[in-house]
Amino acid sequence: MLGDITDGISRSVENAVSGVSEALFEPVIRLGVTGLSRAGKTVFITSLVANLLDRGRMPQFSAAPRIHTAFLQPQPDDTLPRFDYETHLAALTGAAPEWPASTRAISELRLSLRVQPSGFFGGLIGGLTGPRTVHIDIIDYPGEWLLDLALLGKSYAEWSEATLSRIDHRTEAQAFMAQARAEDGSLRLEEPRAQALAASFTDYLKAARAAGWSDCTPGRFLLPGDLAGSPVLTFAPLPKPAQTPRGSLWREMERRFEAYKSRVVKPFFRDHFARIDRQVVLMDVLGAIHAGPMALEDMRRTMAEILGAFRPGQNGFLSALLLGKRVDKILFAATKADHLHHSQHPRLTAVTEALLREARDRAAFAGAETRAMSLAALRATVEETRTHNGETLDLVRGTLLETGKQAAMFAGHLPEDPNHLLGPARKGEAHWLEADYAVMSFAPARLTLRPGEGPPHIRLDRAAEFLLADRLG
Repeated sequence: MLGDITDGISRSVENAVSGVSEALFEPVIRLGVTGLSRAGKTVFITSLVANLLDRGRMPQFSAAPRIHTAFLQPQPDDTLPRFDYETHLAALTGAAPEWPASTRAISELRLSLRVQPSGFFGGLIGGLTGPRTVHIDIIDYPGEWLLDLALLGKSYAEWSEATLSRIDHRTEAQAFMAQARAEDGSLRLEEPRAQALAASFTDYLKAARAAGWSDCTPGRFLLPGDLAGSPVLTFAPLPKPAQTPRGSLWREMERRFEAYKSRVVKPFFRDHFARIDRQVVLMDVLGAIHAGPMALEDMRRTMAEILGAFRPGQNGFLSALLLGKRVDKILFAATKADHLHHSQHPRLTAVTEALLREARDRAAFAGAETRAMSLAALRATVEETRTHNGETLDLVRGTLLETGKQAAMFAGHLPEDPNHLLGPARKGEAHWLEADYAVMSFAPARLTLRPGEGPPHIRLDRAAEFLLADRLG
């Protein structure tokens, strides 16, 4: 307890000193980028940085004309891996372009801008001092880690009961559920049994993520890093037995669950999440729609839980970690908008707005400004219109990832009223009643970039306007 108090005081002093230094000298915008599996975090960051370095494709970014120069610098945190921007950009823009590897851990990148101040006072000051430097520190971290926040407010018994109830009817969980039901948690711990349970639960989480489920926690089971095989990742949810004596399997699972919260989850929020000013939450909404109503409802619940991380006033344990600091702008971005004709983008945005209504209301209550948007950080398709059976279809065409062949896709008409999707999702329908929605996996298109241009995108400049422009004045 004394250590926590001392640590809290130290961080309060550090935050105060850092805030004064930034205000007087070189401001820093700490931009967190997260999302769930296949949402496109790596591509988003790579394209955003490339388009801030070369701003020819950023007409909706009002600060762009006042940026004299942009350049990369060493990141401020020596303990974090650097986001491998150059390698990822080379993968996207090479002669045989390919999607870069997905995020496997936390990383950071610093982009520094020399900006001419705006407005009357800004122009007066700028005339005397010239352009000022503003640093953008981009923190990339897996969305699965953010989902672990919900664990902090639960006991092992509560987490086990909720998890087993939620996954009971999922096909991917059948093998694990059979194993968990067969266990007697009151018996004395045998380490091979604990390891087998944890391995089976991990297999379920991997299968669930591949099937499009969003609620795949604990997140480090999927991205263990140097914790692989450690006791802190060797637990699983179990039915609670009538008796839980010392030395039993249940008691040891409970101890390891608590260790996971204290040694894995809390340090992440204390050391990294607490420093974020602005946040991007990327969502593969089209993938969830394609997977069916239950996957879409799962995404709605998951995103509502994620927003709990941005409501420190509602969580005593989180308030102690964040020390009053909170994110003041959050962008919810439905990615892969290039898989739809532009005529359907407003409907994709409307579905995203409705999907996040509960989550956004919570964030707004905490004082954060939120916005939903549909975008493509790297445009991989072109649009075309064809006539089929007397009907005019708006299509997108691109190179198929699996075969390398050109193909045109009509994803299906998204409904004008988002409740036509969210209604069946909330009711737990197994399939869409009125339509099916197609998804193809496209490879990145081969690019020819002119000097001063970043990679082609859809609305990345509007995302930058919302997240950054007001701090570059």
